[in-house]
Amino acid sequence: MTEDMMALRGLMEKSADADLLREMIGFAAQRLMELEVEAKAGAGYGERSAERLAQRNGYRERDWETRAGTVELRIPKLRTGSYFPGFLEPRRLAEKALTAVIQEAYVQGISTRSVDELVRAMGGSGVSKSQVSRLCEEIDEKVQAFLARPIEGDWPYLWIDATYVKVRQAGRVVSVAVTVAVGANTDGRREVLGLGVGPSEAETFWTEFLRGLARRGLRGVKLVISDAHEGLKAAAARVLAATWQRCRVHFMRNALAHAGKSGRRVVSAFIATAFAQEDATTGQAQWRRVADQLRPKLPKLAAFMDAAETDVLAYMGFPKDHWSKLHSTNPLERLNGEIKRRTDVVGIFPNEAAIVRLVGALLLEQNDEWAVQRCRYMTLESVAAIGDDPLVSLPIMAA
Repeated sequence: MTEDMMALRGLMEKSADADLLREMIGFAAQRLMELEVEAKAGAGYGERSAERLAQRNGYRERDWETRAGTVELRIPKLRTGSYFPGFLEPRRLAEKALTAVIQEAYVQGISTRSVDELVRAMGGSGVSKSQVSRLCEEIDEKVQAFLARPIEGDWPYLWIDATYVKVRQAGRVVSVAVTVAVGANTDGRREVLGLGVGPSEAETFWTEFLRGLARRGLRGVKLVISDAHEGLKAAAARVLAATWQRCRVHFMRNALAHAGKSGRRVVSAFIATAFAQEDATTGQAQWRRVADQLRPKLPKLAAFMDAAETDVLAYMGFPKDHWSKLHSTNPLERLNGEIKRRTDVVGIFPNEAAIVRLVGALLLEQNDEWAVQRCRYMTLESVAAIGDDPLVSLPIMAA
């Protein structure tokens, strides 16, 4: 009799109790994962085979919430490629976090029309503070473990962007920035690396945020891509010794404000000719030609271009295969859109911890989705060109 059949018989011979169904679900799920990984690897566990496509690399623990209760899963890992069981619900934790935040606002008396309607729709009008507290603790434990995990390896690229939400502080409703950091490592894969809540324009906030990432192990950063936060630019240079790339999309919006309505289309096309160049040298030369041609009629725009040249064109000092991902914070647009969609549902957060709970849950699940994608975000060959090789030249940092 096979080991699997013996294990199943052992479960069936147990006396009927509340744990039996949950254990049977766990057994079936574990066996299903093993079969899926065997098919993906091309061979069974420990099997020697010329047809093997990948090696096993241990397990990672994950709780699976089912109607029979919490089932503890051991998800197999692969040395090359990735695996994530299809029967898991990738958005489960985020939905639970949204529920917890809404209910917390309700029990604390933050009674806006949207919160009241959502609580009634969820059937939670009779929810108690102790129930909400238990739900929040369960989610916070997972989110904090994710946000505090060690950062391993080198991360040459770091994208940082902020979304603004409203929160109640000392009896007032204020706007705060929810800052997200995403990195791409030398394996060509991206991960969510950090989350911060605070005033985005304060250099002290940015310095502490980046130092927090460094304490967790962030290293090897060569380019930081963000909007024009002067505090962030200075902090990136001091804490990470990295070059700063000003988001090209945000720069264009600011530049066109100097062009007047009638001239925006022409000016936009004119500046874009610098972005169409094949290398940094010709890009910089074209940028200066455009600025000089605009100077007689639009002196403020020309001066604006003079000041921004180094920061807007910094990405051109890196492998051309990466340019489309480096010149702006657009790679975070989909993630920020999802954050905005969920935070808009809440409206006003009861406290900053609730912001971290909901956004952290979304980031955790996005990170899981990226981890199981078959394709790398950047190819290994292109990433190898920016390793710690003395022959690789980096763009000169602005003074």
